[in-house]
Amino acid sequence: MIEARHLRVLRTVATTGSFSAAGRELGCTQPAVSQQMKALEASVGTPLIVRSGREMRLTQAGEALVRHATGILAGLTAAEEEVAAIAGLRAGRVRLVSFPSGSSTLVPTALAALRAAHPGTRVSLEEAEPPQSVEMLRQGDCDIALAFRYEGAAGGGDEWDDLVVRPLLRDRLVALVPERHRLAAAGSVAIGELAGEPWIAGCPRCRGQLVEVCEGAGFTPRIDFATDDYPAVVGLVGAGLGVAVLPQLAIESVRPRGARTVTLEPAVRREIVALTLPDLAQVPAVVATLDRLGDAAGRKQ
Repeated sequence: MIEARHLRVLRTVATTGSFSAAGRELGCTQPAVSQQMKALEASVGTPLIVRSGREMRLTQAGEALVRHATGILAGLTAAEEEVAAIAGLRAGRVRLVSFPSGSSTLVPTALAALRAAHPGTRVSLEEAEPPQSVEMLRQGDCDIALAFRYEGAAGGGDEWDDLVVRPLLRDRLVALVPERHRLAAAGSVAIGELAGEPWIAGCPRCRGQLVEVCEGAGFTPRIDFATDDYPAVVGLVGAGLGVAVLPQLAIESVRPRGARTVTLEPAVRREIVALTLPDLAQVPAVVATLDRLGDAAGRKQ
């Protein structure tokens, strides 16, 4: 195996014309240069330098290796500089996947802070709901997945055991009713009080949680409309077409015209987290992004 340090010695010897001159330029002794040249010749299995008295000349193999050494060492230098820039957050990229209400609330604040602190770090954003976003992370299609799971949901305890989990916040669900609804002015509402209402449901995971909570209260919700789009949910409720339960974070990103939010009792919450792979958890740009997401979530507490 050819080592980069040996290539540097060979190139310096070829440039200066002697071992002693190469040693002076490299800051080492003439015997050290000679020893490294012997090691390089042993690695390639052929002589690279012919010595005749005080004169020295490259063999054909030596000339070929010096010619290639220039490009190899230039590439290594460029690679070292690029890695140093990434490690120092002067460069680098992070691929972030987030669910929609996280994209409109936590992500903008986090990325603005990241850009101010590290303008050389680029972040791309794609939207996906869990579990799709989590699978994208496992498949290598992103570096960080912003995800959520509902507290107490069946089978949710170990779904992220293979990942690094950065807890961000606990997001409480609220009931959303038309502004002329009989419960619009209520301070709080038990979900059982909405048993006979038509429902507008959200994303598949949210829909499953809604059915689970309602069945725990003794009824099965009649879902008239289902949409992954939170503004559409709010619009349908505001038009008097039904009631809904939405995360507080989703309400923050939408102006609920024609609708009123009511505290839901008992409290139902979802845990919002940032996920990454163990190997990525040491990458400076990923760490910086996770930290800024944590700061943004802290402002919501």
